[in-house]
Amino acid sequence: MNRTIVLDDAEIEHYRQNLIQLDSAVLPQDILNKTIQQDIFSAMPFLPTQFVDLLIVDPPYNLTRKFGDSPFKQRPDDDYRAWVESWLLPLMNTLKPTASVYFCGDWRSSAVLYQTLSDHLNIRNRITWEREKGRGARYNWKNTSEDIWYATTTDNFTFNVEAVKLRRRVIAPYTDNGKPKDWTYAADGEKYRLTYPSNLWTDISVPFWSMPENTDHPTQKPEKLIAKLILASSNVGDVILDPFLGSGTTSVAAKKLKRQYIGIEMDETYCCLAEKRLMLADDFPHIQGYAKGVFLERNTPQEGKAKPAPVHTLKLFEDDESSNNQDK
Repeated sequence: MNRTIVLDDAEIEHYRQNLIQLDSAVLPQDILNKTIQQDIFSAMPFLPTQFVDLLIVDPPYNLTRKFGDSPFKQRPDDDYRAWVESWLLPLMNTLKPTASVYFCGDWRSSAVLYQTLSDHLNIRNRITWEREKGRGARYNWKNTSEDIWYATTTDNFTFNVEAVKLRRRVIAPYTDNGKPKDWTYAADGEKYRLTYPSNLWTDISVPFWSMPENTDHPTQKPEKLIAKLILASSNVGDVILDPFLGSGTTSVAAKKLKRQYIGIEMDETYCCLAEKRLMLADDFPHIQGYAKGVFLERNTPQEGKAKPAPVHTLKLFEDDESSNNQDK
């Protein structure tokens, strides 16, 4: 039942053909729905200006950690802020005047991120989401949450509140003259209420081995998490940029939700994982925890039976059956 997405050598060779690198100025149409395999600093000078509707940023947190072959070392807060500004300020040139920005961080980096973003953007809110996982700490509180700072370039921005409501079970089903008050019966007979989205998210499951979106990336974000950001702050056809793409969650969620995307990632293996996930999305457009335009509580079954994740075969050579590759 392990559904973790993996790559073999033949698949890496296949998917790397889809990757691009920038060495001169490009137009938006040249990079839409592409994965740019390149260091962010070498790619930024060639990006178009004012073409991005939504920027989703999940940079290395201020921790010592290795991402593929790329290590990141913890640094003093002032140095981390300088590093963030070294790529954030050039990226702001890509944003439309109506653009929104979501910026991921942890408790260590969150204060620095607030100070940095507040100097350059209009901060609207801080989302805190429960990661559900976390190592126990004998002399501290177990760390099971992360932050996402929400900001906009101006006071003219998109926010689709109806698109991100959460369906919750009703514990106290009040009635008015015998009729449901602010709740309804679902097809499964349960009582549910659509609630407005808050900035505290406890309905997110971090990808694990039995989920069809899972990869071996050490800090992979859930598709459901990114889908909320996309649905709230963009419209169908809008352009979404993720300059630290990792294994491709932002691009995949954008594709499933009929947005256009650009992802930048320096690690070739992660780029190839992103490309494979984008291919799988053609046959499996479902986002776990999101159905019929509504987000579900964690571990809430959908109405009816969900379509199982397919077993995919990538045929690389028409006449060589032994070259087919399959992830289970």
